[in-house]
Amino acid sequence: MAETPTSPLEAALAYAEEFHAEDDILRAARLRAAEVGAPPVLPGGGAALCFLATAVNARAVVEIGTGCGVSGLWLLRGMRQDGTLTSVDVEPEHQRLARQSFAQAGFSGGRVRLITGRALDVLPRLSDGGYDLVFCDGSVHEYPDYLAESVRLLRVGGVVVFTNALWGNRVTDPTRRDPETVTVRELGKLVRSDERLRPLMMPLGDGILAAVKLSD
Repeated sequence: MAETPTSPLEAALAYAEEFHAEDDILRAARLRAAEVGAPPVLPGGGAALCFLATAVNARAVVEIGTGCGVSGLWLLRGMRQDGTLTSVDVEPEHQRLARQSFAQAGFSGGRVRLITGRALDVLPRLSDGGYDLVFCDGSVHEYPDYLAESVRLLRVGGVVVFTNALWGNRVTDPTRRDPETVTVRELGKLVRSDERLRPLMMPLGDGILAAVKLSD
């Protein structure tokens, strides 16, 4: 059972998170993720991905961290009908389960390209400026490297999105100096200081950090 919010701010955040209901296909994908220990984005974060994919009229999207397909489903539902999602993950079993989710939702054939491998080995092989959106949900330790690759991959006007951008609310605590928190905090600084990007932090789930690419 979900905990009852204890403050107006918590109640508002819970309302925002629960504003977007998931259908049976998304719930089934979320259940698969729970069974194999691959935590997916929460509904609010998923809805943000769908919204951003729609807003940029996304035809080509890269996803780092397939999981069991929850975020991919949200992305595909926001993309153009002729769009392709390229999703990278190191776990072939997770991708097998994701493929089930995509097929159940009617996304098959050329709509989804699953690549098994380490993101930083795969991303350099993808085309410069060839993508409308890049979603990063892989190893937090590699987030700064994902940012550099994403800026290269995106067209002007494209969007990069990171999940876990609040890292359990630890990034707001200056006393927290563990490597993961430091890396996520540094990511925020990198995005804010990059003149090629216009950033937005959204307190959905564990934090969604997005940025529009303004120039090469």
